[in-house]
Amino acid sequence: MATSARAKAKSKAKSHLDKDKLKCNKPKRTKGHATKSHVVKACKNGKEKIIRFGQQGVKGAGKNPKSAKDKARKKSYYARHNAQDSKPDIFSARYWSHKVKW
Repeated sequence: MATSARAKAKSKAKSHLDKDKLKCNKPKRTKGHATKSHVVKACKNGKEKIIRFGQQGVKGAGKNPKSAKDKARKKSYYARHNAQDSKPDIFSARYWSHKVKW
């Protein structure tokens, strides 16, 4: 009986985020995660890696911020996150955060 309970717990945990079911380089929102807002399976040259990124509940300023406040938020974000490196690695959370949220 204890074995079947463990198997159920394992299958439930696995179904929560199944690496095989995620599509490569397609970010997905994670509403149930405590701290991170998105997850992606980054794939490059036959390698795969699960990356969680973005602060839960925080919206980025977007690609073309309209207000001065959003422009300032975007500028501050890029200053904090080493944005002068124009080619971050696809296996970094910074790459995906810049692409999806900012």
